[in-house]
Amino acid sequence: MAAAPVVKPAPATPGGAPPSSPRTGSKPPSSRARRAALVGAGLSVVLAALVLVSAGTGQFPIAAADIFESVIRRVNGTAPAGDAVLIDGTLWSVRFPRLVLGILVGAALGMAGALMQGVFGNPLAEPGVIGVGSGAAVGACLVIVLGFDAVTPFALPAAAFAGGLLTTAGVYLLSRGSGRSMVLTLVLTGIAVNAVAGAVISFLVFVADTSSREQIIFWQMGSLAGATWTAAGAVAVVMALGTAGALAMSRRLDLLALGEQGARHAGVNVERLRIGAVVCVALLTSAAVAYAGVIGFVGLIVPHALRLVVGPSHRYLIPLSAAGGAVLLSGADLVARTAIAYADLPIGIFTALVGGPVFFLLLRRTLRRQGVL
Repeated sequence: MAAAPVVKPAPATPGGAPPSSPRTGSKPPSSRARRAALVGAGLSVVLAALVLVSAGTGQFPIAAADIFESVIRRVNGTAPAGDAVLIDGTLWSVRFPRLVLGILVGAALGMAGALMQGVFGNPLAEPGVIGVGSGAAVGACLVIVLGFDAVTPFALPAAAFAGGLLTTAGVYLLSRGSGRSMVLTLVLTGIAVNAVAGAVISFLVFVADTSSREQIIFWQMGSLAGATWTAAGAVAVVMALGTAGALAMSRRLDLLALGEQGARHAGVNVERLRIGAVVCVALLTSAAVAYAGVIGFVGLIVPHALRLVVGPSHRYLIPLSAAGGAVLLSGADLVARTAIAYADLPIGIFTALVGGPVFFLLLRRTLRRQGVL
C-alpha cells in the first residue's frame, strides 16, 4: 500500500493570517515607500530649481554664480565689497525672505489640505470648509478699516491669525451635538459661518475709505510682497507646531479611512482625532493667511494629486503635500513677479487659474468613478 503524500504546511505569517497571493492587486509597502521617495526627490529638485531661478530673476538680474557666492559670504561672515553690496542687499533683504515665506506658506496650506481630506474622508475637502480663511479675512479687514495696521505692522497678521483660530473654534463648537461633532454638521456649519463672514467683509468694504478698500481687496487676492524675515520666522514657529501634530496623527488618519466604526474598533478616539486635526489645520492655515492673504486651491489640488500617485497613506502624503504646496506656491509667485514688467501681481490669481480647471477635472473624475457621469 502506497504511503500518503506528505503535504508541507504553508509558512505562517506573523499575524497568523494566510500568506498573501502574489496575484493580489495590493502593492507591498516597500514599493509604496520607494514611489514616495522618488516623488519627494523630484519635488525637492524642482523646488531647488525654482529657488535658484526666483532668486536670480527680477528687475535686477543676478547670475547663479553670484547667488552661490553671496550665500558663501553670508555663511563665512565675509563683508561684501563693490557690486556684491547691491547683490547681497537684494538677495537677503528682498528675495530670500520672500522665497522662504512662500515655501512655508505653500507647505502649510498643502499639509492643511491633506489633513482636511483625511478627516472628512473626501478628496475634494480643503481648509476653507471650516471657515478659517474667511475668519482670518474678517480679522484683517477689521484692522484695516479701523486703521490699527498703521500703528504697528504686526496688527494685521495678528488679527488675521486670531480671526482664523476663533472662527474655526466657533465652527467646531456650533457643530457639536450629543458631546461630539459630525462631518456633515462641520461642513454645513462651515458653509453658514463662511456666508456670515462674507457678509461682514462686504460691510467693512462698504464703510471703508478708498485707501482701505483697495488694501482689503488686494489682501484678499493673496500676495508675498513685503515679506520679511520676521514674518517668515513667525510662520515657521507656528508651522512647526502644526507639522508635529499632523505627523503624529498620520497613522490614526489612515485608520479613520476604514470609517468611524472601524477606527473605533481599532482603538482610535475619533472625536479626539478630529479635534486635533482641526486645531492643526487652523494653526497652519491661519499662519499662512496672516502674512500672505487668502490663497485658494493649494490645499485642494496638491494633496489630491499626490494621493493619486503615492496612495492614501498619510505617513507619506502629509510631508509630500508640504513639498508639493511649496513647489506650487513658489512657481506661482515667480510668475506673479515676472508676468508683467515692473508689476507684482496678486499670487491668488495664478493659483486660481491653475486650481479652477484642476478642481473641475478632479470633480468629473470623482463623479465618473461613482457612476454619476
